[in-house]
Order: sequence, then structure tokens, then C-alpha cells
Amino acid sequence: MAHISIQNVSVDFPLYHAESRSLKKTLFAVASGRIKEDSHHRPVVEALRHVSIDLKSGDRLGLIGANGAGKTTLLRCMAGIYEPFSGDIATQGAVTALLDPGQGMNPELTGRENIMLRGLFNGLTPSQIAQLQADVATFSELSQFLELPVRTYSSGMVVRLGFALATAMKPQILLMDEWILAGDASFMTKARHRLETMVRGAEILVLSTHSPVIIMQWCNRVIWMDRGRVKADGTPEEILSAYLPPDQFSHAMAVAAVSV
Repeated sequence: MAHISIQNVSVDFPLYHAESRSLKKTLFAVASGRIKEDSHHRPVVEALRHVSIDLKSGDRLGLIGANGAGKTTLLRCMAGIYEPFSGDIATQGAVTALLDPGQGMNPELTGRENIMLRGLFNGLTPSQIAQLQADVATFSELSQFLELPVRTYSSGMVVRLGFALATAMKPQILLMDEWILAGDASFMTKARHRLETMVRGAEILVLSTHSPVIIMQWCNRVIWMDRGRVKADGTPEEILSAYLPPDQFSHAMAVAAVSV
């Protein structure tokens, strides 16, 4: 039985690294008053602050909030990419994280070699890896490009490969950022059915998105993140009605009802 327990988790990002991620975090932090000093008097961004969430099998959690609210940071903590500054995260069950189109891929290797590495990482047998390669090749429609290094791919091709790889194996816990819902229209039309099948098959879903319609269609619980904290936690209707302007909420409800 899948389970995620997040207890009083806080995450700080130091600001002394001259990286684009740090610059973005700095700008958001300055605007929201989330800069503090650590014990060594270094400036840090309070990316998450005292977050506690308990998820069990059957939960479909949507994360909403403004850019910089802490949604992606929380997802990366659940995936084990970020280590909390304080607090604990306990996960039971196999995790698939769709957080970055190129996640886990070596750009110097070919697409086919990256597929093989993913299979080996997941403990697949040679015959299962061959089946995985065939599935990803068919679904991504990259054909001969799979023999080229991933660094030569366009951004759209990386999304195709990353999506096909990430959705080829059934997860118990599925963590998704909103990039997975973007892409060229022809590909996403085909991809949506595969993604919805994956969402239905997962025991736990955690999805960060700005789309209220997707939240209403896929989630049975919503957490509103604000300045690194949980501002509200409840049903999609309860949280979205408070989060969205009335006209946007009514429109989203109508679209979601028609789409069901």
C-alpha cells in the first residue's frame, strides 16, 4: 500500500550560487519577504516552511499557488531530489517523477542508450529492456533520432523522449509537474490518453499545475501553497472557489463538467 508522510518539512536555498535557479529564487524571495540568514550568516531563501502532508492510496492531490509558492520544491522533496533542511519525509511505494523533460537522461548518450540505462536502473531484465526500447521508440516517433546524442535534440524531441520513458512503466506513486501537460498539439493529443491511463493506475498522484480544469478532472484533494507554506487544504471545489476569481471558477467548473 503506497503512502507518503511529510512531517514539518522546511527547505532553504542559499543565494551565493550564481545560477539561474538561485537568481529566480532570489527575485521571488525579495518580493515575498522570504530571505533570512542561516547560522553562518549566509542569505537563504525559505523555499518551504513547516509543511506537513499525509497521503495514502487513492489520494489524488493537486498543488496550486503562484509561481515561487513552493509547489515544485515540494514535489522535488517527495521525489528525493532535494533534502529537507528540517523535518522528515517517509515514502512507501515505487515513485515515478515527471518533473523535468530531461530528468535522468545523459545528453551525451543516444536516446536508445538512455532508454537502456533507465531500464537497468529500474532492474529490468534484457528482454524487458528490449520491450521498453520498442515501446518508447513507437510512442515517441523519434525513429532514427534515437541513434543520436540527446544533446542534438530539439526541446520538443526531448519532451517526447522524456514523456515516453517516464510513462512506459506503471508507478505506485506518480509525481507530476505541469511541463508534462505541454507540448506540440499533435503529440499531446496522443499522449493524453496514455497519461490519463497512467494517472488512473497510480495509487497516489501529486500534480502541480495552473490549470483548474485538470485539477477538477484528476484530483480529489487540493493544497494551496503560498510563500512556501500550506495556506489551505481541502476538496477541489472548496480550494479553487477561494483561490480563483468567481468568473474563472465558474468557467472551470463548466469546462470540467463537459470534459468528463
